Amino acid sequence: MATGLLILCVGKATKSVEEYTGKDKTYTGTIKLGEGTPSQDADEPVSEHEPWEHVTDDALREGALKLTGDIEQIPPMYSAIKIGGKRLYKAAREGKEIERKPRSVTIHEFDVHRDAEDPQSVHFSTHVSKGTYVRTLAYDLCKSLGTTGHLTALRRTRIGSEFHIDDAWSI
Repeated sequence: MATGLLILCVGKATKSVEEYTGKDKTYTGTIKLGEGTPSQDADEPVSEHEPWEHVTDDALREGALKLTGDIEQIPPMYSAIKIGGKRLYKAAREGKEIERKPRSVTIHEFDVHRDAEDPQSVHFSTHVSKGTYVRTLAYDLCKSLGTTGHLTALRRTRIGSEFHIDDAWSI
């Protein structure tokens, strides 16, 4: 579901992968208010419906602002993190819920605006630290506003300050 900038390292360059994964990232995307999925994105079918019409544009902006800065984030079940030697997404697909510890991440910027034609869709851009789950950031925003939601689009546009989607090659 995610698109955008990806740095590929081959051969001897694979030794430098950590250099890139440790950098801040910038994303754009779209959140669908009122519809939740187990994966917090459109890769799984909608399994939860909650009212969303009460969410105002001001509340969206205030909610995003409250999630800006240093925050604690609980990794989603649909992630590659290993707990007890097993990847969380495998447990999630088996219908199991594993306790996860919060992680500290930094949200440098989180800007949101409602779609002009579809008020249930919220477009965003965010600049985040290494280890941030953007779909969880979107989900946490929705929950803080008294509803649920999931990502319907996600695009990485920047890695660090030197790598931008406009300079990328297409494969």
